[in-house]
Amino acid sequence: MSLAVLTSRALTGMEAPPVTVEVHLANGLPSFTIVGLPELEVKESKDRVRAALLNARFEFPARRITVNLAPAELPKDSGRFDLPIAIGILVATGQIPGDKLNQYEFAGELALTGELRPIRGALAMALKAHRDGRAFILPKASAMEAAMVAEATVLPAASLLEVCAHLVGRDLIAPFIPDAALRAIPPLDADFADVKGQLAAKRALEIAAAGRHSILMMGPPGTGKTMLAQRFVGVLPSMTDDQALEAAAVQSLTGGFKLERWKMRPFRSPHHTASGVALVGGGSNPRPGEISLSHHGVLFLDELPEFDRGVLEVLREPLESGRITISRAARQADFPAEFQLLAAMNPCPCGYLGHYSHKCRCTPDQVARYRGKISGPLLDRIDLQIEVPAVPPLDLVKAARGESSVAIRERVERAYARQLARQEKPNAKLDVKEIDALCVPSPAAEALLKNAITRMGFSARAYHRVLKVARTIADLEERDAIDTSHVAEAIQYRRMDKNTNGNF
Repeated sequence: MSLAVLTSRALTGMEAPPVTVEVHLANGLPSFTIVGLPELEVKESKDRVRAALLNARFEFPARRITVNLAPAELPKDSGRFDLPIAIGILVATGQIPGDKLNQYEFAGELALTGELRPIRGALAMALKAHRDGRAFILPKASAMEAAMVAEATVLPAASLLEVCAHLVGRDLIAPFIPDAALRAIPPLDADFADVKGQLAAKRALEIAAAGRHSILMMGPPGTGKTMLAQRFVGVLPSMTDDQALEAAAVQSLTGGFKLERWKMRPFRSPHHTASGVALVGGGSNPRPGEISLSHHGVLFLDELPEFDRGVLEVLREPLESGRITISRAARQADFPAEFQLLAAMNPCPCGYLGHYSHKCRCTPDQVARYRGKISGPLLDRIDLQIEVPAVPPLDLVKAARGESSVAIRERVERAYARQLARQEKPNAKLDVKEIDALCVPSPAAEALLKNAITRMGFSARAYHRVLKVARTIADLEERDAIDTSHVAEAIQYRRMDKNTNGNF
């Protein structure tokens, strides 16, 4: 046989479309050609495959070798096609049998010694291979990630020789079965009980966690904003298997999946010098950015006004839609972006406006310009806006240890379960029709809200977000009706809206 046909996978956005690897040997001057829109990493596989075959003591044919990666219009990148190309050459030359190739999919980068190196996107590829009913042969270092797909047949190999021995039928590769303990949720490494004081901020974060609302914390340096943010993930509702798989698949596309964080909500905290592309993703072969890597988790933006304004504006659409589409001249990629925005900022350029001991020297003009770096449309999309004031050191010494994350999480889980039972989604994701049907305040609460709209100049979006937050507060109290107390508390979390001039 001078022709071999195998199946592998490409990566385009969140998809892992199948790629047919066709290897043909013909008479003529020796050459090695790869066609099918290969990028540089794929073209370089010729040298890796040749060296790996020779070092594994196989014969490399002195003939015209043509490798076609179909479909031709789909760009191919990375070294994952090394393994299928090498196997294709061995089958086409008759050195190993090819009668079982249609049962498997292959992916793996070859070292010059013939060893297999890990690949990115293993989870996404394993998911598609399983749905197509084929076993997936890949490097041993990537097997644990791929095995997160329940019931998928994952065959881990350390080298090209192991794959060949399996196809020959001499030494079969045993399917990889992950240890059940690896799927267990690890204990929290940071607890809300470590944060003394800041009861109002903790209350707001509990509401944000229960309804999956976005939140902005404003306060002087050293008041615990970052400390609170780092512990916020620990009180979020548990992830379902599908959510964990989706989040892990996105991280797998960049090679950032870590098994020890399975079923833990992602927490991303990019530096304020990050570009818009770093946040939303991009590149000639589009890859996910920070907002997609935060899928089903938290995106924490510390020192929010220090981010470039144009960078912050790219968050507006994903905050509403939960998705981001990256368009380039040659291709388009769609990534999920259901992240929860958690941001922190100082009240003024020096940071000490309203501090109990430090005197602020910023003029009102400077304060207005500083806060004006956050546009009204973006601020309008942030559900809760709270103050985190400075706490005197003596008060911190006297303060008792706070409530634990476990206790807070129990209340959050109950409130979140109420939302799923009622509307199958968190309150933050309710649309206008659902708000009108599910977030109906009592007559007294409605009168209070109408008065607040007039006095504070709420936009229509702010009005709806107040109702959604009030609905979450009622859920935390396990109440069906939205009363005056719920609306009043929700209103106080909109104190940075434009007509209040950002004054606390």
